[in-house]
Amino acid sequence: MNNQREQAQRQQAQRQGARQQNERRNEDQQRALRQQAEARQNAQRAQTQREQTQREQQHRQQAQRQGERVRSGDPRQQAARNAELLRQQRQAQGQPARVTGGNQAGRRDARRDDERRNEQNRLSRDQQERRIREERQRAERYRLDRQRSDRREQEQRYARQLQQQRRNSQYRYQQQYYNRLREQQQRFSARNYNYYNDPYYYTPASYRYNYGGRYYQTNRYGRDLMNQAVNYGYQEGLRAGRADREDGWRSDYRNSYAYEDANYGYNGYYLEQDQYNYYFRQGFQRGYEDGYYSRYRYGNRGSDGNYTILAGVLGLILGLQLLD
Repeated sequence: MNNQREQAQRQQAQRQGARQQNERRNEDQQRALRQQAEARQNAQRAQTQREQTQREQQHRQQAQRQGERVRSGDPRQQAARNAELLRQQRQAQGQPARVTGGNQAGRRDARRDDERRNEQNRLSRDQQERRIREERQRAERYRLDRQRSDRREQEQRYARQLQQQRRNSQYRYQQQYYNRLREQQQRFSARNYNYYNDPYYYTPASYRYNYGGRYYQTNRYGRDLMNQAVNYGYQEGLRAGRADREDGWRSDYRNSYAYEDANYGYNGYYLEQDQYNYYFRQGFQRGYEDGYYSRYRYGNRGSDGNYTILAGVLGLILGLQLLD
């Protein structure tokens, strides 16, 4: 009997030792998996930071080259370009353009001169018709894309994921973004758009910009939409970054439906959709960082209460160049 009890105790001790060994092995495996996941996340963040640094460096170099070209040109052209760039920066920040002198009558005369020049330089009827046809086709493609059934499924998938992760603040923000986006699209669809009354379609190009390794041209109405894309992205990024901070979630601007969608403020006109998405995401990334880290490195709050990206940052993102 004593031998049987001792044997039973030894077997029980062996089984307990085996269980403890298995538990330690599982803990080691889980620890290794967590370390691998953290290493991948750290590598991804480092890669993202390197890419951002490279893009900012390229923008700075481009701005420096442009400044050198301006400085080497005619002084009168340089003064005109500087005045126009200052006006754009103030407009992007929601500030009124500064008048450097002269009376009200003189300024009204200058505006009338500008209007006469625009009238004289307007596109021909054939060019206007061709631009309108292209814009109609693009707007129709965008309208059909917004009606795809899988888009609603994607929204629901994002919502379920946020609920499962208990990211309540981010979930509320995403629902607000869905609602704002749908309301805006409904307003766009309800408009009886008159292309012939839109000055974009008869105003010649006055800017060029580089996107995807190619140069494109646009007029001041296209420029204003590019400004809007960056600023809307910055505002949405602020909201998303603050929500992740409130949830105690890691910084991850790409894991946002608003960043992936990037169509708020777009209706198919003036710019290709991929270009609008690009400029929206550039603003979103910077707004997210400011919102997550509770700072204003890339933007500030205007007198109207709306947040806008800094003019210098906007200029680096867009890289607009005045056409001679």
